[in-house]
Amino acid sequence: MNKPQVIAKVVDNDLCTGCGVCTYSCSSNALTMTWNEEGFLVPELTGDCDNDSSCISVCPFNPKPIEQVKNETAIADIFLSNGTETYEKLGRLIGAYAAYSNEFRQKSSSGGMATYILDQLLEKGIVDHVFSVRSSTETGTHYEYRISSSKADLRDSSKTKYYPVTLATVLPELDRLDGKVAIVGVACFVKAIRLAQYQDPYLKEKIPFVAGIICGGVKSKFFTEYLASKADVDWDNIKSPNYRIKDTSSSASDYSFGCIDTSQSVEKRIKMREVGDMWGTGLFKANACDFCEDVVTELADISLGDAWLEPYSRDGHGTSVIITRSPLAESIIQEGIAKSALNVEAITSDTMRESQQGSYNHRHEGLYVRLKEAKIKRIPIAPKRYGQRPVTPDVFLVQILRRMARKKSLKIWLKNPSALYFDKKIKQILLNLKLATRVTQYRRGAIKRLKGLLK
Repeated sequence: MNKPQVIAKVVDNDLCTGCGVCTYSCSSNALTMTWNEEGFLVPELTGDCDNDSSCISVCPFNPKPIEQVKNETAIADIFLSNGTETYEKLGRLIGAYAAYSNEFRQKSSSGGMATYILDQLLEKGIVDHVFSVRSSTETGTHYEYRISSSKADLRDSSKTKYYPVTLATVLPELDRLDGKVAIVGVACFVKAIRLAQYQDPYLKEKIPFVAGIICGGVKSKFFTEYLASKADVDWDNIKSPNYRIKDTSSSASDYSFGCIDTSQSVEKRIKMREVGDMWGTGLFKANACDFCEDVVTELADISLGDAWLEPYSRDGHGTSVIITRSPLAESIIQEGIAKSALNVEAITSDTMRESQQGSYNHRHEGLYVRLKEAKIKRIPIAPKRYGQRPVTPDVFLVQILRRMARKKSLKIWLKNPSALYFDKKIKQILLNLKLATRVTQYRRGAIKRLKGLLK
């Protein structure tokens, strides 16, 4: 039995984020998404494969893409050239905004803009169904991609879920559903959809709108188990994990994690500030995310994320940053403003970049270190637009420590799923990373102050 290229070149090199588009595109129907030992969804060979490369052609981490779709810039030129201009690090866009929905803000992770956009697509008849992440109907998992065909269904898909999901649960329905479909996904999932549309023009007509969620990295299911353990809930008693419980009397970043403890039938919560930095450290993150350079979902019709900058971050109700990349997306925003359904403020490209500066530092600047590592280990990586410029020694050290923290976090939890044990074993690495990060922050701050004086 031949091993499909998507497994040989991607999964075996720990470069899969579980989008599952390969399972849909596999002409042999030989791939099935399964959980690996580190708590991620990956394709597994479960049938006879004719090895015709159909699966690797839609993989966002294909190490040898064809020239026409070699990177996000090339793909955007194909799908998003209508009415857009290209901005450094932001990709093609029409407008950039900070906004919230008057109707959906309160029950969403930030400004409720994703729910609003999808709601409008259904109401206007632009699409008949939405593929989004909702509560799972399957035993042993909390969330999954499901089909929403009404506004009521959409309510269940509001709020960000930091839990592994795969499009493989819904993509087979594309050929059976009447009408058109919108898909919501993080950058790598969106890229996979665009690659599938490039391979099969039918999918471009079937999927007229793709909404992108700006992502800090795909987390293992261990992340959910760790947070629950911190809230004094055993991993096998977790129900309805809620990752973004707002405190409207505080700042946007002052949110809680909560879940139902089925052993006591009560909800337990913990403030995320008590847990520590789960994003800047890379804990429980997929390895492939460290080789993604798309910070703001450059290939979506609209990109949505959190406004992690002043003055918006002071508002605990939540505010979204938005990039419109197609005339349809822009028209939905403008109509929302006209009928007072949205509170919108235009922001500059500099402000938009600033809202995601930490991610740019890691994904673009720090990529240099990870590409060096991959070269030493002889792991093939697709040509990148960033990461070619050597970094300073302090940045190099931060990146090495983040890689160590990411890898060790998964090994520790696999050995003993206890937050108390985990915190003890990961403590020294996180302390070293914290000190190294402070040096880098001090250096960057000093350079910024010096530039200010020289203006």
